[in-house]
Amino acid sequence: MRIEHIALWARDIEVLRDFYVQHFGAQANARYENPAKQFQSYFLSFADGARLELMQRPDVFDRPPAFPPQQFIGYAHLAVSVGSEANVDALTAELVAAGITRLDGPRRTGDGYYESVVLDPEGNRIEIVA
Repeated sequence: MRIEHIALWARDIEVLRDFYVQHFGAQANARYENPAKQFQSYFLSFADGARLELMQRPDVFDRPPAFPPQQFIGYAHLAVSVGSEANVDALTAELVAAGITRLDGPRRTGDGYYESVVLDPEGNRIEIVA
């Protein structure tokens, strides 16, 4: 068994698609639309076979804005392995230079990970790990 994909509700799936394609090397499929349900989505595929579905529908409610972002029961973060500490440093620097919010790191965690934590354009946490 394996997890087939993870899905995120989004305000703007175009912005998120571009973010994951540009900075994480994702490949996006064509936009899917179901007019009867006012639903749109993209599937993003990553080199290792992992997939992320970005979904949008007008009746899905937004979380209240907060900074620093509040944690909620359920989805906590997406962890992306980039292979080395140098790659964690480089991708973190690239994202910060692009105006992406860094919450933490790069640093070594108590459980042995080398990581940084950033927010995607909609405030979802991403751990970039070696």
